[in-house]
Amino acid sequence: MTYIKYLSKIIAATDNNPLFLSMENLQSPEDAELERKLRELKFKQELRKDWIIFIVRDVVFFSAAILFIFAVSGYSLFMQIYR
Repeated sequence: MTYIKYLSKIIAATDNNPLFLSMENLQSPEDAELERKLRELKFKQELRKDWIIFIVRDVVFFSAAILFIFAVSGYSLFMQIYR
C-alpha cells in the first residue's frame, strides 16, 4: 500500500507508451542513503585491493626479478674471473 502513492512517479504516460522510471523512486531516503554508503565502501575496498595488487605484483615481483638477474650476473662474472 505504501508504494501506491509512488505510482505517479513510476509511470509517466508519453503518448501510448508508458515510461518506467528507475526503481530507486520506490526506496525510502534511508534505504537510498544506505545504498550510497555501501557503494562508497565497495569502491574503497576495490581501491585498496588494487593498491595491494600493485604493490605485490610490481614492487615485490620486479624487485625479486632484478635481484635474480644480479645474482646470475654475479655468478657468471665470478666464474669468468676464476677460470
